Amino acid sequence: MTTRPTTSILTLQHRIPTDWAADSWAEVRPLIDGVDVLKEVHPEGLAPSCRYWTGAAESWPLAVTDEPRRVMITEPTCTAGCCGALYVTIRREGDQVIWEAWENTSNINALPADFRFDIHQYEAELARAAADRSWEEPVDTVARLLEQTIADSGWFERWDCFLTGVWPRREEPDLPEELASPEGVDVLFHHVRGSGARTEHSCELIFIPDLSVEEQVRRLADQILADDPRKTAER
Repeated sequence: MTTRPTTSILTLQHRIPTDWAADSWAEVRPLIDGVDVLKEVHPEGLAPSCRYWTGAAESWPLAVTDEPRRVMITEPTCTAGCCGALYVTIRREGDQVIWEAWENTSNINALPADFRFDIHQYEAELARAAADRSWEEPVDTVARLLEQTIADSGWFERWDCFLTGVWPRREEPDLPEELASPEGVDVLFHHVRGSGARTEHSCELIFIPDLSVEEQVRRLADQILADDPRKTAER
C-alpha cells in the first residue's frame, strides 16, 4: 500500500523586527507544524513585510498560483545580493500546496525539507494573516490609517507628488533619551517635475503623548495635507 506524504500545517505570525536596520513594519513569519524551520537554516533572515500582504490574494508573498513560483521567503536586513537569501518554489498539486526546490544563497548550506499543505487550510491561513490587525501597536495603526487617509485624499497628486508609504517609527528602548528618535511616523513620497526628474522627500511626524489613535491620525493628516507636502518635508 502506498503511503501518502505527510501533510503539514502552516501558521503565519506577525513579528515586529528587533533589528532597527530592518523594515519597521512587522514581518509575516511562516511556522510549519508550529516550528520556525526557516530560522534553523537562515537565522539572520526576515520574512516579507506585512506591507506585501495587501491587495489581491494572488499577489501575496506565499500565494499559490497555477504555475510554480520561486519565492524569496527570507532575506537579510541588507540585501539578498549582499548576504544571501532563502528561496522556495511553491506549486499546487491537486488539493495540496507543495514547498520544494529550496535554495540558500547565504554561506549556510542547510536546506529545509520539502513540505505539503492542504490547499484549504493553506489559503485560509493566508487570508487570515492578511486581514489580521491584532498584532498592531498604536504606532502601527496610526501609520496604516494615515497612509490610507493620504492616499484617499488625492492631495499629493495636486502637487505632482506621489506617496511611497508611511512607516511607523518606534521608540528605541536601549538608547539614551537624547539620542533616541521620538515615536511617530515617517512619510516618504516623491515629486515628479515636468521633465520627468524625480526628487525623493520624507516627513518625520511626531506623536503627541496621550492622544488616541484617531486623534493622532487626524492631527498628522491635518499637518501634512494643509499645504504643499514638500514644505512639510523641509521643516
